[in-house]
Amino acid sequence: MTEKEKYRAMFCDPNWDYETLQAADEVISRIGQEYLKLKTYPNQIEVVTSEQMLDAYALTGLPTSYPHWKFGKDFVLNQNNYTKGRMGLSYELVINSNPCISYNMENNSTCMMLLVIAHACQGHNAFFANNYMFLDWTSADSIVDYMAFAREYILKCEEEYGEEEVERVLDAAHALMNYGVDKYKKPSKLSALEENERLKKLTAIRHENYNELWRTLPQGTDEPELLTSDEGRFPKEPEENILYFIEKYAPAMPPWKREIVRIVRKVSQYFYPQGATKVMNEGFATFVHYHIINKMFEEGYLNDGFMLEFIKSHSSVLFQPEYNSKFYSGLNPYTLGFNIFMDIKRICQEPTEEDKAWFPDLIGKDWLDQVLYVMENFRDDSFILQYLSPKVIRDMKLFTIIDNEGETEFQIGAIHNERGYRRVREQLASQYDRSSYIPNIQVTRVDRHQTSKLYLTHYMQKDRKLETKSARQTMAHLRYLWGFPVELHSKNKLGINESSFEVK
Repeated sequence: MTEKEKYRAMFCDPNWDYETLQAADEVISRIGQEYLKLKTYPNQIEVVTSEQMLDAYALTGLPTSYPHWKFGKDFVLNQNNYTKGRMGLSYELVINSNPCISYNMENNSTCMMLLVIAHACQGHNAFFANNYMFLDWTSADSIVDYMAFAREYILKCEEEYGEEEVERVLDAAHALMNYGVDKYKKPSKLSALEENERLKKLTAIRHENYNELWRTLPQGTDEPELLTSDEGRFPKEPEENILYFIEKYAPAMPPWKREIVRIVRKVSQYFYPQGATKVMNEGFATFVHYHIINKMFEEGYLNDGFMLEFIKSHSSVLFQPEYNSKFYSGLNPYTLGFNIFMDIKRICQEPTEEDKAWFPDLIGKDWLDQVLYVMENFRDDSFILQYLSPKVIRDMKLFTIIDNEGETEFQIGAIHNERGYRRVREQLASQYDRSSYIPNIQVTRVDRHQTSKLYLTHYMQKDRKLETKSARQTMAHLRYLWGFPVELHSKNKLGINESSFEVK
């Protein structure tokens, strides 16, 4: 029996063993590198039970994390829904780390195991290793070690300051996680060793400069930069990273709380690219597993029975309910991303006159080079705005509606014509722009000389107002972290205050 025949017998047997997974990883990695020119991190494949997968869900895929009640709550909630049949579990879960860790369900069939190895260990892995968002904004080499450091540090804080106080800091920092992201300044790389060394130096400096006279002074003198007088406003420019601002400048915050805020900020920054590339990431991984499995069939590793099971599973991943279906919950990111990547390939190989007018730069180009270029250099909103074609719009039956407050009926805003295609593309791209679902709130001023009050400004997008109850709850968390009164003004595009919130 040749090696290919041996592999074929293993892959087409519905019951897998670890030798099968090792052989599958070897063959799939070779095809990914040679056929699709993929550059990936080393793979670490974990076979997990349903309970372990639920645990990974609760920790958002990370193998370890600091303790917090929300993780336990999510685990129990998902476990109850799963055991009662109200939810299913993913066939796999993958995280952006080096090596790339993927969790595969132990009850997957051999066909599903090969599909998820191709999907996660090649598709997602290559996306993590090459897309500019992940290269610029995350640290795949050290995230696991950093989370181990974060867990150890917060456990020590719980021992020293009490679980309730630590939990309150985490609750407040988590409420502001969306405002712990640098979108324009590249963050420093994470390193557990460097973080520990930094903490040791800070502790040593505090010990060296300790003097009993400091006990007689008001709290908050450990941040003199905030209280010194200078010309002009502080900060001189608005600051969008609110957690960073609190970490650096909260007048009365003790050092251990600053470090917890820093940890939450670093975790928020780690997940920032994933939220901005959901459609591209899932679409590219689906594109990769589709081509790898078909290539394995062409090379004789798989039989017709395997392919029938694969097509069924692949089609289920791409299922998109109609807009008027009771199962509709928005656009399936797998479907949208996969369709656009497949369309790029089609335009490169078999362009129509319409394609030549819309995408002249793709005509006659190598489809694989173009797909890899797009994968490396775009995020969801720019990807859709640049590459969503009229054909995909027609195939997916996309259109826009106008929902004006006070009107009893919807109005169709764009149909399938030249103007309508562009409008659909622009509006769909705007939905994946971070500013469309996270309010633009920035620190604009601090009263450093009298009240230490923190002033923030909300710049309204498309006349979208803040939800009052949610805004007040979040402001209470912000007031706790800052330690002094906070005030938020919501301004429209003309700069006029629409509403104000204050917590004294």
